[in-house]
Amino acid sequence: MNYHKELEAEARKIITRRYFFKECGLGLGAMGLANLLSGNQAFGEVVSSSNPLTPRKPHFAPRAKRVIYLFQAGAPSQLDLFDYKPELLKFDGKPVPAEVVKGQKYAFIKPDAALFASKFKFEKHGQSGAEISEVLPHLAKVVDDIALVKSMTTDAFNHAPAQIFMNTGSQQFGRPSMGAWTTYGLGSESQDLPGFVVLSSAGGTSGGAGNWGCGFLPTVFQGVPFRRNGDPILALSNPAGVSREMQRQSLDLLREINEHHLALTGDPEIATRINSFEMAYRMQTSAPELMDLGQESKETLTMYGAEPGKASFANNCLLARRLVERGVRFVQLFHEAWDHHSDVTGGVKNQAKATDQASAALIQDLKQRGLLEDTLVIWGGEFGRTPMVETNAEVGRSMGRDHHPQAFTMWMAGGGIKKGITLGATDDLGFHIVKDRVHVHDLHATILQLLGFDHTKLTYKFQGRDFRLTDVEGDPVSALLA
Repeated sequence: MNYHKELEAEARKIITRRYFFKECGLGLGAMGLANLLSGNQAFGEVVSSSNPLTPRKPHFAPRAKRVIYLFQAGAPSQLDLFDYKPELLKFDGKPVPAEVVKGQKYAFIKPDAALFASKFKFEKHGQSGAEISEVLPHLAKVVDDIALVKSMTTDAFNHAPAQIFMNTGSQQFGRPSMGAWTTYGLGSESQDLPGFVVLSSAGGTSGGAGNWGCGFLPTVFQGVPFRRNGDPILALSNPAGVSREMQRQSLDLLREINEHHLALTGDPEIATRINSFEMAYRMQTSAPELMDLGQESKETLTMYGAEPGKASFANNCLLARRLVERGVRFVQLFHEAWDHHSDVTGGVKNQAKATDQASAALIQDLKQRGLLEDTLVIWGGEFGRTPMVETNAEVGRSMGRDHHPQAFTMWMAGGGIKKGITLGATDDLGFHIVKDRVHVHDLHATILQLLGFDHTKLTYKFQGRDFRLTDVEGDPVSALLA
């Protein structure tokens, strides 16, 4: 029996409604398939069945065309990096006032723990006069290109749910990540690389793959992790005896079979499979050139502190620039190393040394190449750290800081972000926000606004409900928009 007829016979056993309409000759099969693959997009663009990552237009003209998210997993201490509190120096070592922590919950310390002032010096920099810790000398040079947000707040106070919340808008596993929503809405301008690439350094994230997953969106939109050690991408070379021509012939046959099956069943995962095979084929040529940081000038490598062949945050920042140059829509760097329950002073100093130079270099490099204007760069973790000290001899902890979801700091640059501003403020001890509160949902709404989307209309119907990245709340922060 002809293979196509065998497939058709198999599909008849399943008898989908889409197949029934196709057989009836009403033309509704194609319409239903287009609707399924479009994911009920409110902006009216249909995802191509042959390439679901085909570039698409957002609701309105975007300020940012691509995103680089420098996710500092583990939660950096805002009090030792960005949010200078002279009052903590006055009361260093004294019990925190009871009225300040009334009703508060913390992961590992009691609310009446002693206050703990930062051991670092802070100075104002640039024309903006932004106060930056002495451990961030490189960021201090580009403060006039960034927006500091000192009034971030989140709903979660443990790492895994907080990381998932920051990346997906929900503390529940299984929701699409921000990168997945972005590629779902915009597609990708790269035909030879994934639309959403994930790079990592230091430890593994508490939230795991859920931080870059696609949730209920078709799997073509999930992040593609590049390996930290060894070859970032495996199996780029064909096995012995398999020529490029032989591989192409095999893929052409597979594509023909999959497209026929797609037309019969309308399963969007088949479109993902087709795209994955073709992307892997093209990456055999594009990826080796992409990963060769030795092509960069000595001056560029020195600016980042990058060393070709070495796994590092610096190399990942440089690779992120190379990825967006090649049309990748969303690049996310995970640096899991900021969880300083003990020796927060030493820990922050070490991680600032590992990340500061490359973060600032990325801003400078994008700017000089004309990419910063429409590339949104985001830096931050899942929550902040307490103004009280964490010391517990039983578990070997001393002079650290506990989790603090009430207030923390992030920064953003490029892609329509207002330059050289500091938004928001916390109280004198750094406990609570007193000005311009920015919730995680507000941050997500702002990012989508910059990408050209009304966050309430970028939706996907799943289990009878229209889901969105911002869940049921959130507003773009107009003060951040240039």
